[in-house]
Amino acid sequence: MDVKIEESWKSVLKKEFEKPYFEELINFVKNEYANHEIFPKGGEIFNAFAHCPFDKVKVVILGQDPYHGPGQAHGLSFSVREGVPFPPSLLNIFKEINKDLDQSMPSNGNLTRWADQGVLLLNATLTVRAHEAGSHQKKGWEDFTDAVIKEIAAQKSNVVFMLWGAYAQKKASFIDETNHLKLHAPHPSPLSAHRGFLGCGHFSKTNQYLKEKGLEEIKW
Repeated sequence: MDVKIEESWKSVLKKEFEKPYFEELINFVKNEYANHEIFPKGGEIFNAFAHCPFDKVKVVILGQDPYHGPGQAHGLSFSVREGVPFPPSLLNIFKEINKDLDQSMPSNGNLTRWADQGVLLLNATLTVRAHEAGSHQKKGWEDFTDAVIKEIAAQKSNVVFMLWGAYAQKKASFIDETNHLKLHAPHPSPLSAHRGFLGCGHFSKTNQYLKEKGLEEIKW
């Protein structure tokens, strides 16, 4: 199992990597990969960081678990590789972009194009057993990803945090609203999207904020 992380994050998260819980977490994850089918592939666990270096982060979109079906998860929240059908939550995200920005549906669900522009597509838990949603929760990943959000909030300015659903919104207390933009909406899953995710306008609001701060807008 490969647990490489992009250079700029190493200095930001150095203290976190040295904590006992992180060593326990990595040992747990290595054991899981050795004995079970785990998603994403080992080399893709830190994909969100690889595509979005710390100094490039402009937007954070927080998911919960990686997708737990074959061939879907590749280390970016809500994203799937080319050729994989859109999961329901991702389809609703694209529906909202279509409505908000009058953009046509993309041909694939690979959001690497967002990550490369400075969108950190972070899951709260970075690994999962095949077909077992939530199977790697409360093993240490949440402590790690909480630390990521805290460091971004503390060390950077003018970052947009899209917090979809109650789980993501628990992280809101880490973020100073005088220094960043927090956008709240229900989760885009079919169970809750119609309660306010569809129509939330988060993508145009994000670009308006970035523009006001003199930052390049995201090509969604």
